[in-house]
Amino acid sequence: MLSFLHFGITDIIDILLVAYLFYLFYKLIENSVAEKLFYGIVAVYFLWIFVKAIKLQLLSTILGHIVGVGVIAILIVFQQEIRKFLLMIFSKSTENLKKSFWFSILGKKTNHEYKLPINELLISIEYLQNKRYGALIVLSKDENLNNYYETGHIIDSKVDSLLLETIFFKNTPLHDGAVFIVEDKIKAAGCVLPLTERTNLPYYLGLRHRAAIGISEITDTLVIVVSEERGQVSVAEFGKIYLAIDLEMVRKKIEKHFGT
Repeated sequence: MLSFLHFGITDIIDILLVAYLFYLFYKLIENSVAEKLFYGIVAVYFLWIFVKAIKLQLLSTILGHIVGVGVIAILIVFQQEIRKFLLMIFSKSTENLKKSFWFSILGKKTNHEYKLPINELLISIEYLQNKRYGALIVLSKDENLNNYYETGHIIDSKVDSLLLETIFFKNTPLHDGAVFIVEDKIKAAGCVLPLTERTNLPYYLGLRHRAAIGISEITDTLVIVVSEERGQVSVAEFGKIYLAIDLEMVRKKIEKHFGT
């Protein structure tokens, strides 16, 4: 009679994996607008399970149809969150793979070196910090981010400290937007980035910082922010932001993120 309560080792592993995935997804949407929607969907699902258990046929049928359509609704409502979730899983898997023994052997033949001239970039960041010129710089290996950098003006120039300093000079038309650097090229400037929906950020973080977090949540990019008000440098990656760090830490973040 109670055979359905039998648990094997595979059942325990199954439950733990599902619980861990739910935990990761919850941490991703915590303190965001999507958090309340998530609670509502979970409540409706468990209500449906309860109604089925006590055999309220009509209500069970109605909730069953809602849950059935709810899968499509979840894909629409949580489109950005699901993308962030998959990116987070992929990023962690890739990082673990890079640390593996076999990858380190094969990587000598297949690993692609990141070409960014870091010293040139750091020179311009130090200048912008000292002058207190606000800046937002997105670093990426991915050429397929054109839907983001095409919101600005295409430059397609080599990374040059003087060019970056000129772009972010207060009186230039492009200084308020973001600069996209892909590999060793400044692809575009004056770009518009999506803002994060997180509600638990410090009050003093402005649009540059929120845009940096926003783009890092949905793409595999590293974003450097220079604060105009405080003259501090911050770095965002994978939805996290590291505030007021020095240039040596910026270098380490770039090298670690891109495996240089």
